[in-house]
Amino acid sequence: MGARKHIAAEKIKEAKKTQYFAKLVGVPSSPRKMRYVVDMVRGMEVNRALGVLRFSKKQASADVEKLLRSAIANWEVKNDRKAEDGELYISKVFVDEGVTLKRMRPAPQGRGYRIRKRSNHVTLFVDTKTNEDK
Repeated sequence: MGARKHIAAEKIKEAKKTQYFAKLVGVPSSPRKMRYVVDMVRGMEVNRALGVLRFSKKQASADVEKLLRSAIANWEVKNDRKAEDGELYISKVFVDEGVTLKRMRPAPQGRGYRIRKRSNHVTLFVDTKTNEDK
């Protein structure tokens, strides 16, 4: 690795030490369905978001709830303390498209219909309200 790349990689590594996030990779549902759930909780305080996800009827909400709990745990590990009520909020969350499995379905007259089984990747960042004010 060149010197400039090494310096840039070190800067990225230092920046990630102050960010608290969790990633969910290869979820077997379409990104569109996942974005409905993610949009419900974007910018919310984490305890309120957990309640919204817990009682949502969408199947993707269970995955996002698990991801949010993981991000909270990551924050607690990096700060060596438990998160207080109302301290954390979801600062950034986004859904990217993952791999698409292509399948064929038999159709009339010897044809085949294409089926696309989509997947997605979800990234969720949490932050403290005091960091946002500074």
